[in-house]
Amino acid sequence: MDLNGVSAVVSGGASGLGEAAVRALAAEGATVVVADLNEDKGKAVADEVGGAFVKTDVSDEAQVAAAVQAAVDTGAPLRVIVNSAGVAWASRTVNRDGSPHDLGAYETVIRVNLIGTFNLMRIGAAAIAKTEPVDADGQRGVVVNTASVAGIEGQVGQVAYSASKGGIIGMTLPAARDLAAIGVRVNTICPGIIDTPIYGEGEAAEEFKAKLYAPVPFPKRMGRASEFAHLVKALIENDYMNGETIRFDGGIRFQPK
Repeated sequence: MDLNGVSAVVSGGASGLGEAAVRALAAEGATVVVADLNEDKGKAVADEVGGAFVKTDVSDEAQVAAAVQAAVDTGAPLRVIVNSAGVAWASRTVNRDGSPHDLGAYETVIRVNLIGTFNLMRIGAAAIAKTEPVDADGQRGVVVNTASVAGIEGQVGQVAYSASKGGIIGMTLPAARDLAAIGVRVNTICPGIIDTPIYGEGEAAEEFKAKLYAPVPFPKRMGRASEFAHLVKALIENDYMNGETIRFDGGIRFQPK
């Protein structure tokens, strides 16, 4: 599907993987709505790419609907939804001190990562369904979700995060089958260890990152946000990619710890 002249919504678009996706889509001629909680950074990114910013908690139905409507209001047909918003939490099911995993924290991770992804996917797809098909196949749009290799092989302390990302993986194929009737494709990317600003800068940060990517077979480094964005774009442009979960991890397989 051609990105030129369409509109898109990218959740978590103010930084990291989401920001890289925003910039990649805009470079191809898409008008992008940056849906994020970070107003300062989100507005700055949107202004730089000629898009729009909508403050968005992806677990909130009204806020997600507003972000989708903002894309519709650009006048360019809404064709693309990219789910990149997410949070992480590290805790064992039963901690070393004998305390159980905090239920509120677990619920928050599920609400933002899993329910938030579904929320934008369903509201965005409903808006895409109102557009005219772009080709003889009846295609109207594409959803790209972001899960994690942690949803496939979670490590110690990742029970909440892995459950949320595994849920995204689990809904990929049934969602693709559901949305086939309206000409919307759905694919999910599972990143491994990606270099984002969350790790900080300086010698200590570089040493820490080196330990993280040591198990990566090849290339022996962290993945780049720009490479993630390249894959997002490829999944949108390749019309026969549908219902797939794609590992993006340099071949790493997580060990228990």
